Amino acid sequence: MPFCASCGSQVDGSFCAKCGARVGTAVPASGPRAQAAPEVLADNVASALCYVLGLITGIVFLVFPRYNRNPIVRFHAFQSIFLHVGCIVLAILLNIVLTILHLGSLDFLVSVMWLGFFILSIYLIIQTYQGKTIELPVIGPLARQQAGA
Repeated sequence: MPFCASCGSQVDGSFCAKCGARVGTAVPASGPRAQAAPEVLADNVASALCYVLGLITGIVFLVFPRYNRNPIVRFHAFQSIFLHVGCIVLAILLNIVLTILHLGSLDFLVSVMWLGFFILSIYLIIQTYQGKTIELPVIGPLARQQAGA
């Protein structure tokens, strides 16, 4: 026995006795079984979120099909990834140099570098959310090339 697409009750003929809908018609947008379309983020929000966790969120936004086709979001995702990887490499190199030169008293330089990276990330999040595109000196052109923008 068929069921009404609008209210879900059993239908004996071609019309529902409960709501009057014709059997086989689509569910109306205001019906009880209507599902809302999935929400998507605006480009500026998605681009700003790329910088929140750096490497992780950059990769996440490159994985989602809705965002990996958008050149603006792709640019910010790649720039976030390159910035984070660059900071990690710089921190490792700085630690190696400080260890080799026995300058353990200058270990705070690594912390200062991470603080600068954090401040730069906050700046990029704010500017990107406002719709501005900040292209960083060395990694910006690389990110633009990878994004195809």
